[in-house]
Amino acid sequence: MGLVTPAIGLVFWMLVTFTLLLVILKKFAWKPILSSIKEREETIENALLQAERAKEDMARLQGENLALLAEARQERDLMMREAKEIKEKIISDAKGLADEEAKKLIARANDEINKQKFAAMAELKKEVASFSVQIAEKLVAAKLEDNAAQQALIANHLSDLTNNPSATA
Repeated sequence: MGLVTPAIGLVFWMLVTFTLLLVILKKFAWKPILSSIKEREETIENALLQAERAKEDMARLQGENLALLAEARQERDLMMREAKEIKEKIISDAKGLADEEAKKLIARANDEINKQKFAAMAELKKEVASFSVQIAEKLVAAKLEDNAAQQALIANHLSDLTNNPSATA
C-alpha cells in the first residue's frame, strides 16, 4: 500500500512546485493568454457587427435597386407612350395633309374637266352654227320654192356633213 499513499515530503515538494508553477504562469502566461482571448473575442464580435452592418447595407441597397428598377420601368413606359402618341400624331398629320392634297387635286381636276366641257360645248355650238350657215347658204343658193325639195336638200347636206365633218362648201 505504500505505492498508493504518498510520502509527506513528496506532497510538500509537489505543492511547492505547483505553487511556483502557478505564480510563474500567472506572472508570465495568464495575462498574455487572457489578453489574446479577449482580443480574439473582440475581433469575433467586431466581425459579427460588421457582418450585421453589411447585411443591413445589402438589404438597403437591394431596396434601392428595386426602387430604381421600378422608376426605370415607369420612365420606359412613359417614353413608350410618348413615342406612340408622337407616332399617331405624325400619322394623323400625314393623313390630313394627304386628304387636303387629294381634295385640291380633285378640285383642280374638276375645274379642268369643267373648262374642257365648256370648251367642247363652245366648239360644238360653233360647229352647229357653221353647219347651219352652210346649209342656209346652200338653200339660198338653190332658191328653192318647194318645201319638200328644201327638206331633201337639208337631209342630203346633213348626211354629207355627218359622214365627212371636215367638208366645207
